[in-house]
Amino acid sequence: MTDPAAALERAYREERAAVLTTLMRRLGGDLALAEDAVQDALLAAATDWPRAGVPARPGAWLTTTAWRKALDRIRRDRALAARLPALAGEDAVEFDFDHDVSSLDDDRLRLLFTCCHPALALEARIALTLRSVGGLAVDEIARALLVAPRAMEQRLVRARRKVSAARIPFRVPDDDLLPERLAGVLRVVYLIFNEGHTATAGPAIARGELCDEAIRLGRLLARLMPDDAETHGLLALLLLTDARRASRLGPDGDRTLWDRERIAEGVEAFERAARLRRPGPYQLQAAIPAVHAETPAWEETDWEQIAALYERLLGHDPSPVVAVNHAVAVAFAGRLEEGLALLAELDADRRLDRYQPFHAARAELLRRAGRTDEATTAYARAIDLTSNDAERADLSARQAAL
Repeated sequence: MTDPAAALERAYREERAAVLTTLMRRLGGDLALAEDAVQDALLAAATDWPRAGVPARPGAWLTTTAWRKALDRIRRDRALAARLPALAGEDAVEFDFDHDVSSLDDDRLRLLFTCCHPALALEARIALTLRSVGGLAVDEIARALLVAPRAMEQRLVRARRKVSAARIPFRVPDDDLLPERLAGVLRVVYLIFNEGHTATAGPAIARGELCDEAIRLGRLLARLMPDDAETHGLLALLLLTDARRASRLGPDGDRTLWDRERIAEGVEAFERAARLRRPGPYQLQAAIPAVHAETPAWEETDWEQIAALYERLLGHDPSPVVAVNHAVAVAFAGRLEEGLALLAELDADRRLDRYQPFHAARAELLRRAGRTDEATTAYARAIDLTSNDAERADLSARQAAL
């Protein structure tokens, strides 16, 4: 017998985007109404499925239920009924939708560019797309953007309302508008991948479905923008990083577990970006896992080259996150005290106070320096900030080994 809770969780992850984009098409691109209706349908499923059983086609059930919920909202809300008069009086709640053969890929691209419209602030674009296209929870988005969950919830509400009120079109922009809209889209895909690569919470270090979703979106964008170097650079970065997913935990990693097909595809994307001769931050980031991919063993890694790449990246993106990675690379290149000094300089940045990788990196470098007491304290702080079970276990084991 199918477990209703597990089926609902799976449907949320696998079907939500299809349901949302289908409703948006039917509702003339009204994102706020579509989001509310999908949420209503998920709540209905949480009540109905344990009692009546999981439907044979959960996605189709959610789509039909969400459509009914949307019509109910329109009929109750005079402002909505005035804006969507053709739907306000519609009696037929069933509609044709082949959940196995749909226009989901095209719809996701439309939704991606809708959420990244320049009428929205950049932070709102990123947050809204992570929520609507990627299906991330509010706390996951808050972690990715280094803000409080309550503030993130308010930002999402405002962004959804603006999309609906401004009648932002549900479509891929014309060719002449694509370049100016692309930067925000690439950033969003990158952040979706980051949440998949290191999950906020749960039993596993990674959420493979989010990594796969980001890579799928990256491939779609690469086909849409074949002459944009940074689009191919981002795809290369995602593929080359994700190729190492199976060997994430542990001090060295088992390179025999790396996905050679993804590495080959990533190298091909990187080379295509390089041929376009327009370097940018995603290409610089992709060069870092490319160095790892070309190295047969951890001890042979060219950390000086990686440190130099991070230093160049700081010129494009002087963020504290890049600075943390640069400091670690400097330390691994044989300049341990210099790496620790760079981290010490970052200690005053309040944005890093709750950024777990900063404390984990500091703990690792302090351990290597033999400063056991400080390392123990830093590990404790990193563990306290970790919601992911696998990552917490790894950090706890490193702390215990001291």
